[in-house]
Amino acid sequence: MMPAKILICDDDEGILDLVELVLKEEGYEVIPEINSLNVANLVGSEHPDLVVLDLWMPVLSGDQVLRNLRNDPTTKNLPVVVISASGDGKTIAMNAGANDFIPKPFDLDQLLGRVKALLEAA
Repeated sequence: MMPAKILICDDDEGILDLVELVLKEEGYEVIPEINSLNVANLVGSEHPDLVVLDLWMPVLSGDQVLRNLRNDPTTKNLPVVVISASGDGKTIAMNAGANDFIPKPFDLDQLLGRVKALLEAA
């Protein structure tokens, strides 16, 4: 079986590198992306099984990216986990159509658990 493909988008390079490393250690194929403007194209070309998306990013925020994915028939059911340090991040994420929300700073085991659960449910 092919490893699940996960697209991570976060404008914080430290978080991007860390999450990429942890997911790769678990055997996932990872597509890291620092610019939220590239997410839609990457989803279209790479067909990830799941997206990990930061909420607060310059130019195009995570909730806008997520709404665009939800409005597209080909990606409306794509599992998306939103991560954010924002106090009201969960409300914003869920209203935009997130499958799950993890507050920053997050526990990596928690992130892995949520990712695994969503992939198994998909």
